[in-house]
Amino acid sequence: MTEHVRKGRIEDRRLITGKGRYADDIADPGALVAVFLRSTIASGRIVSMETGDAAEMPGVVAVLTQADIEADGIGPVQTPMNLKGPDERTWTATPRPLLAKDVIRHIGEPLAMIVAETRAQALDAAEAIELETEDLPAVTTIDEATAEGAALVHDDRPGNLSAEWERGDWQAVRDAIAKAPHKVTARVPVTRVTAVAMEPRNAFVRPDEDGRITFYASHQNPVAMRQTLANFMKMEPEKIRCVSGDVGGAFGMKSGPLREETTVFWAAKHLNRAIRWRADRGEDFLSDEAGRDMDIIVELGLDEDGTILAQGTTMRLNVGAYASARSLPPVLNFGGVAGVYRTPVLAGRIEGWLTHTIPVAPYRGAGRPEATYAIEMALDQAAREIGMDRIELRRRNLIQPAQMPWKSPFIFDYDSGDFPKLLDNGLSEADHAGYAARKAESEAKGRVRGFGLALCIETAGGLWGNPGRDFADVSINADGSVTLGGGGFSAGQGLETLLSDLAAEGLELPVESVNYFQGDTDRMDRGGGMGGSGATIKVGSAVRDAVEKVLAQAKDIASDTLEADAADIEYEAGKFRIAGTNREVELAEIARTAIDRGTPLLGKGEFVTDGPTFPNGCHTCEVELDPETGRMTIERYTGVEDIGRVIQPQMAEGQIQGGVAQALGQIFLEEMRYTPGDGQLLTGSFMDYAMPRAIDLPALKAGYSNVPTAKNPLGVKGVGEAGSVGGLAAGMSAVMDALAQVGVTSFDMPATPGRVWEAITAAKG
Repeated sequence: MTEHVRKGRIEDRRLITGKGRYADDIADPGALVAVFLRSTIASGRIVSMETGDAAEMPGVVAVLTQADIEADGIGPVQTPMNLKGPDERTWTATPRPLLAKDVIRHIGEPLAMIVAETRAQALDAAEAIELETEDLPAVTTIDEATAEGAALVHDDRPGNLSAEWERGDWQAVRDAIAKAPHKVTARVPVTRVTAVAMEPRNAFVRPDEDGRITFYASHQNPVAMRQTLANFMKMEPEKIRCVSGDVGGAFGMKSGPLREETTVFWAAKHLNRAIRWRADRGEDFLSDEAGRDMDIIVELGLDEDGTILAQGTTMRLNVGAYASARSLPPVLNFGGVAGVYRTPVLAGRIEGWLTHTIPVAPYRGAGRPEATYAIEMALDQAAREIGMDRIELRRRNLIQPAQMPWKSPFIFDYDSGDFPKLLDNGLSEADHAGYAARKAESEAKGRVRGFGLALCIETAGGLWGNPGRDFADVSINADGSVTLGGGGFSAGQGLETLLSDLAAEGLELPVESVNYFQGDTDRMDRGGGMGGSGATIKVGSAVRDAVEKVLAQAKDIASDTLEADAADIEYEAGKFRIAGTNREVELAEIARTAIDRGTPLLGKGEFVTDGPTFPNGCHTCEVELDPETGRMTIERYTGVEDIGRVIQPQMAEGQIQGGVAQALGQIFLEEMRYTPGDGQLLTGSFMDYAMPRAIDLPALKAGYSNVPTAKNPLGVKGVGEAGSVGGLAAGMSAVMDALAQVGVTSFDMPATPGRVWEAITAAKG
């Protein structure tokens, strides 16, 4: 395939001119509207819930409760978890009912569904439900959940422990650290955030006349959702059609068996009526599964020269009210805590703790940013404590190019990379040589300038130990146009452009001839959906396979049409030709012949990885602190990434910038907070949960320092989560560097002006 660079994306014109097609755009005047009665307490019991008066109100069709769901034989709906603990215990998911029946475990938990002719009627009926609850103590943080005598979220989980997992030789780590000349213990907390997708969650479910049910939703993996619905509703998958068209942001939150969407599906089946539901922004804050929220302890042992001798990492997760496989993405990405360093002895432990809060789920990076954040912040602290330059400390511990492929003592084996070159390129692109002058300029204004650095590495394109697989279909139509469907899914990343370009390149046709579709299980019933920075790796490679297969089919027909041996047929720009002659036939004619024969030209592509790729990067950030007010401004940011082959530089840069923006938003603005003791949500709107605006961010500069990978035929490593992986560590590194200059040695995100000012004031005594 030839290299192709496009300016702009195919889908942009449709989306910015209001022609996108989202689930809530599906018109059906006869559809009923659902709303949920939600709990106003975080922990308690339902004493009584009288729905009779509400059910009799005008326009109300039904008021449905968990008792109705159980009467239909529908059990708890939760992603299974089977995690082997260090004591050989298998940790399983905590059962999560679609609607709470007896016990309330978090604020906003759905208690009943009201289905009416209009949304206003449903809301009125929700207010008419007579609900009596008994308040119980709530725990919202890991410290509260692990305190002696703490309230239990689930009675069968003593101490609120939901899972534990270990890897590595902890005794060897402890012995090595005990003998080390330098010992460093870094506590690295990561706050709780929410995805704040541009498009709130929604679903529209319609029973069809043929006995099938069509499920439209803002969801990032319709293939998996179809199978989930079939399993829980005891239906054949073929009886369900799942459709996700355009999706306005997902970030991992819009995957899995989402609670409200699944309940809407059940209700539509139960009532045999079309039903739609759309969350408002307040509901999203109350019900969207959250991200991050963990407390990490990194222990390091270093020799006199700063060489790392051993590392032990303990990651404690606040999984929220219900534990499942969606609670534990850090397990799959925990190898990232080793970073890009030659540490000979490593061990790690993960603990999951239950609290009376919204459950957590994957959020952009899903454990990757946290792993990088842990090791990079620990190295910054080590450099301060032993009096060594942060850059030099990293440089002398880097895995060297001659050591590639790297056989790691801890989980991840890296196939390729040049980390010394990456560091040099990152510092050069950031103009680190000019930092001293910029720092002096800040000082002249009475400001303090901080420099942040992070070297990051992550998995992409497949989970460790579980090869990634995806699919693509390429068909040639009678007019010579191309229909392309991918098993991956785009919620804003630009896959329509990327995959269309790959198909057009392979077929040597204008990209305008390619018609792309996604997210309809009637048209594409297999695929991995969105997640893990794997679409280009897996689906892009599957497109290449599909193109090769469809051209092979067409070539066989062309040899018949031209009455020549297939070995003598060559293909170029939509035409098959007998080599050395002017006898040729167009691809469109071949397609018509295939259709007439009853075997249309269709290449069913597939790609299976033999392991993940390892994108890696060097991110730098500079902040300026006003010590009188505590306000920090982000002055410069550069992210240099090794993502293998860069197929679309513009889109790759956009992905890096988007991830960095989310990371910096968490460091400086965003945080989900609850009141201690009763678990009330304090940040339930944009008045309290601050999102980054354009004015809050500088121009985010992206660059590349690529080393080829042989893990896939395209040579790509993945980029979707790269910005968030490096951004969290680089941004907080800059914050801590600035604060250290004014005497603050310990500080936890977010770096809001008030919290920074308080820390500076406390440091002054």
